Amino acid sequence: MDAVFRALADPTRRRLLDGLRAEDGQTLGRLAAGLDITRQSVTQHLAVLEEANLISTVRRGREKLHYLNPVPIHDLRQRWIAPFEEPRLRTLDTIRRHAEESPMKPNFVYVTYIHATPDRVWEALTSADLTGEFWGHNNVSDWRPGSPWEHVRTDGSGISDGGGVVLEADPPHRLVMTFGEPGSGAGPDASTVTFLIEPHHDIVRLSVTHENLPSDSDAEAVSHGWPAVMANLKSLLETGHVLPQAPWEMHADSRG
Repeated sequence: MDAVFRALADPTRRRLLDGLRAEDGQTLGRLAAGLDITRQSVTQHLAVLEEANLISTVRRGREKLHYLNPVPIHDLRQRWIAPFEEPRLRTLDTIRRHAEESPMKPNFVYVTYIHATPDRVWEALTSADLTGEFWGHNNVSDWRPGSPWEHVRTDGSGISDGGGVVLEADPPHRLVMTFGEPGSGAGPDASTVTFLIEPHHDIVRLSVTHENLPSDSDAEAVSHGWPAVMANLKSLLETGHVLPQAPWEMHADSRG
């Protein structure tokens, strides 16, 4: 308990917890962006929170993601509030246990580095013509939050093989959209894709996070699909040409 109280006593650490409460699973860079202190200081504060078991970390690829752990705070409530609010706490415990027992849907994270500007990467992700070159489908939308987007074949048939709704658009930094069947909406169970574009000197770090995948087989499919699409994008932006063979065909051939 002493470590928890010590961690919570600092206002900066409370702000970090508030940030994770608002958006769980953030990187050090995203957490540090909202604070007027150095990344080294943020790292030290996160170490104190992790020592108190108020946060946990998970490595996905090159990223280290931070997650809020509410258990120690709940333990505080159990010790000092439960005697006065036992019926209400029992209800909350039931809800928490039900949520923890629900099966978690798989997620996928992929990171690549591209010799390009953030504006050029954003253009490639949102241009119908450029997506047609490196993705094999034209991604068509006005890319405004709330607008639909479509994954349209390049054969002139006008057939859409996928799509969804644009949830966030912050050019040239962040694009979030649902990803599903043609015309699918933005419900609570919708699968979502987040593109995060982070400049570093003369290169760009592009992160693709595909969350709320329907099944393990879908997770396996995107684990081959996203690296293939991103390899073609990287080749197009760095050389002016896509790869000589569509990279996703390699996975199709191996499965065949």
